[in-house]
Amino acid sequence: MLKILDKYILKKFLGTFVFSILLIITIIIIFDISEKIDDFIDAPLSEIIFSHYLNFVPYFINKLSPLFTFIAVIFFTSKMATRYETVAILSSGVSYRRFLRPYIIGAAIIATVSLFFSHFIIPKASQKKQAFEDKYINTGYRNNDQNIHRQVAKGTMVYIESYNIFDKTGYKFTLEKVKDLKLTYMLSAETVQWDSVKGVWHARNYHERYINDSTVFNNQNKASIIKHETLRNGPDKELKIDFTPKDLGRLASKVEVMTYPELKEYIRKEREKGSEGIERFEAENYQRSAFPFATFILTLIGVAISSRKIRGGIGMHLALGLLLAASYMLFMHVSSIFAINGFLPALIAVWIPNVLYSAIAFYLIKTAQK
Repeated sequence: MLKILDKYILKKFLGTFVFSILLIITIIIIFDISEKIDDFIDAPLSEIIFSHYLNFVPYFINKLSPLFTFIAVIFFTSKMATRYETVAILSSGVSYRRFLRPYIIGAAIIATVSLFFSHFIIPKASQKKQAFEDKYINTGYRNNDQNIHRQVAKGTMVYIESYNIFDKTGYKFTLEKVKDLKLTYMLSAETVQWDSVKGVWHARNYHERYINDSTVFNNQNKASIIKHETLRNGPDKELKIDFTPKDLGRLASKVEVMTYPELKEYIRKEREKGSEGIERFEAENYQRSAFPFATFILTLIGVAISSRKIRGGIGMHLALGLLLAASYMLFMHVSSIFAINGFLPALIAVWIPNVLYSAIAFYLIKTAQK
């Protein structure tokens, strides 16, 4: 009987989840087509389907999976409670913990798939989707950033006043090296242009300054510091630095297209450089694991709320459940902002909502009608 019960609940759980997610994805695709119909005129149908929507759909399914897991649990469990099926199951001697087993199995299946997609599939799909959008939709995109500062190595900074993505040219370029809080080298150039074949920058009309300190002693044996400067200039100089046009791309896009190993390696390299702003990448990395975990939390909350038979039935269950789910999603978004802005360590900020709502879920399970 128990195996039959597991199959029954699991089938209802996964079936309702798949149906609801396909329904909302269909609606999203329809709205997306109506919004981008003018941009799709010049795009081949094969590219629209395979380059855009085949990579567009997994992103939204993964993003919405915790919420629709929750809706699926609320919907079919409320129907079971309304038909007194939950009462019959629990009255037959099945413990509440045993009753939860198929829900946990279903949540584990969805969370595992979501975790794998978040770290490996979605970033690769985002690369193809972005390439399609830049080709047919974002054709007018320009890097409008001004006064761009980047730290490319420990003690090595670059500055570009503006950058043109089409001819890969930066204007008013400066490269500085600092050691022990002292400037030791500076290169300035009117323009720098990226050479994709050699993987180097070409600095045009450049001026260099090499700055060295030396210690001299006078007749009273008192030390004094004398600065020595060597000046050089020329029409062209190759610069091989850990800095490419990709580092001037849209930051959000850059985060989205990195797989788990790539993101970990990027964070490691940027931390070694002493770069600022890596909190966004750390938050994204932790979110990709924390978000699938929300599937378990929302599943437990959904079961605890909807397994009771109350006045209002499914409507009341959905209203109460969606209120909790919406507050959870809002809390997750706010905590991510705290992580990105550096108010809290990324790991703590991203996992705080899961810890808090796990406590709520266990409380609701403990006090649920058994």
